[in-house]
Amino acid sequence: MPTMRRVSIAAAGTAAFVLALTSCAGGDSGDGSDIDRTADISEQTLTVSIWADYYPEDLAEQFEEATGVKTTIVNHATNEDVVAKLTASSDPGIDVAFVSGQYAQALAEQGLLQELDKELVPNESNLYPEAMELAYDPGNVYSEPYAWGTTGLCYRPDLTGFDPTSWNDLLNPVDELVGKTTMLSTDRWLALPALKAAGYSVNTTDDAELDDAKAQLLETKSTLLAYDDTTFYSKLVSGEAAMVEAWDGWCNYGIAENPDIEFVVPDEGADLWVDTMTVLKSSENKEAAMAFINYILDPEVQTWVVENILYKVPNQVAMEALDPTLIEAYPTLGITVDELFEQEVIVDLGEDSLKYVDLNAEVLATN
Repeated sequence: MPTMRRVSIAAAGTAAFVLALTSCAGGDSGDGSDIDRTADISEQTLTVSIWADYYPEDLAEQFEEATGVKTTIVNHATNEDVVAKLTASSDPGIDVAFVSGQYAQALAEQGLLQELDKELVPNESNLYPEAMELAYDPGNVYSEPYAWGTTGLCYRPDLTGFDPTSWNDLLNPVDELVGKTTMLSTDRWLALPALKAAGYSVNTTDDAELDDAKAQLLETKSTLLAYDDTTFYSKLVSGEAAMVEAWDGWCNYGIAENPDIEFVVPDEGADLWVDTMTVLKSSENKEAAMAFINYILDPEVQTWVVENILYKVPNQVAMEALDPTLIEAYPTLGITVDELFEQEVIVDLGEDSLKYVDLNAEVLATN
């Protein structure tokens, strides 16, 4: 993740969290799991894996101050990185892992995630009702959402000369934009523009549809400045690029440096992606892990997330507390829940996920 503003969350939500924690005590969960609601979590330790610059820099200290749980935060660069670590051994040494929704689904299907004890996560009630019915984990059985958003075109109208409305504006650019556009290279997002432009689902497993998408992507490749998952917004700011495929929150980093940059979801639609929090079944500190997730869902902590990483969160209380001037400065934060749910939720495709891996490899390797 790009560097965000470094701000302390101070004791955000501490009193409310401790109150909720003590009110949850009441014996074993009764669901056949090994969760003990009476456990003294201050005797536990916690290791959390999350993307760098995606959380308050003093998060570990603040959670420890609130609960007594000694906490270590480690960073992973990509979903693939952390999933590889989680699946490499029976005990990867991680209690809580932040992963995108389809990866949480895959880990749960492999039996690697602990079912959440909702009695220990009362702050789930702060979520939008829609955030409880996400296709990768209906009912949030194994995961709780941390942030969410969509994908679209981030652009400079002073350089494009027009406001794009279609994925075809990126896939088949006008001559003036050849060599001035970038695309994401991550597997599901590389294919997304071509799939949506053709009217296909972002979750398709149909070989013919994937072949159509691959053909379009190969045709598009020669028109690109680059495939870029991390610095595309900087290319917009410098003027090296005029239009890029972008996650909405990352487009905001460009807007922070140049307020003339704009974001649009093309008419053909896009995705609804979600970054989630999960508890590993191998964890010996499950009660502390549940407490950590509950802490993150406190509205004050979630408000910090929006104000500092400039992504929307599924926390209704936090979103409704935002300063309207922040949304005026970063219009993607004003995308409504209804508008988000007009997009497709990306889900894990099991063995068919390899079709996207192969598609990416072929497109990226072709000269």
